[in-house]
Amino acid sequence: MRNYRNYITVLLLSALLCSCGEYQRVQKSDDYNYKFEFAKRAYEEKKYVQAATILKDCVTVFKGSEKAEESLYLLGMSNYENKDYLSSGSYFKTYYTRYPKGKFAEDARFYCGYGYYLDSPDPQLDQSGTIQAIEELQAFLDYFPRSDKVSIAQNAIFELQDKLTYKQLLNAQLYYNLGNYKGNNYESAVIVARNAVKDYPYSKYKEDLEFLILKARYQEADQSIDERKTDRFREVIDEYYSFINNYPDSPKRDEAENIFRIASRYVKD
Repeated sequence: MRNYRNYITVLLLSALLCSCGEYQRVQKSDDYNYKFEFAKRAYEEKKYVQAATILKDCVTVFKGSEKAEESLYLLGMSNYENKDYLSSGSYFKTYYTRYPKGKFAEDARFYCGYGYYLDSPDPQLDQSGTIQAIEELQAFLDYFPRSDKVSIAQNAIFELQDKLTYKQLLNAQLYYNLGNYKGNNYESAVIVARNAVKDYPYSKYKEDLEFLILKARYQEADQSIDERKTDRFREVIDEYYSFINNYPDSPKRDEAENIFRIASRYVKD
């Protein structure tokens, strides 16, 4: 048994050395057809770094030929499979710009957007990458509305939009927490939250945003000078009715009812 294991180990090491040796020969070779075939085989064997390295040379040399088109697409896919989504996106965009009706155009557009989706940052960070992912995925849907990847792209867009909405919710919450520090930050919280509701009306954070508007209006009224309390508490009551009508079974209903009771003391019919 030990001899058998040693034999298997030797075979595996030999195969590995042969593979590395061929890769080095390919890198030095001037035969670009050989390079291209090796890169395709490396990609199929999931050796994406090797494939990408060789394909970079092939794309330039084969420019204007059918192999150039396939080389560029495989270069994008090699980077995508290697989880380098920014590089893959760049290659995919070059592909569908250069070959708008190419045989890989549908996949190039999809994987460009989906790669950006996978690379989208946390909501606390800058969301320019998230916006870029939405734009690319929406363009994919516009160009290929009958693709079998439509539902995947749509679900990714919904997730990305929720991320943008949550980013706005965090911003609105920050203004709310600042209160009247150096100005009326409650009004800023309301503006940010309203814009988020308007921009993303189907977000799962819509209820949180509308409840934050109600709370911000209440705090604004409660901390106002006496001359403005009545008018501002009327606004609170308006927001209360809007919230309750939209979310009659909300888990935040008790807190909303308490806000309404306090506001009602200041507003006489």
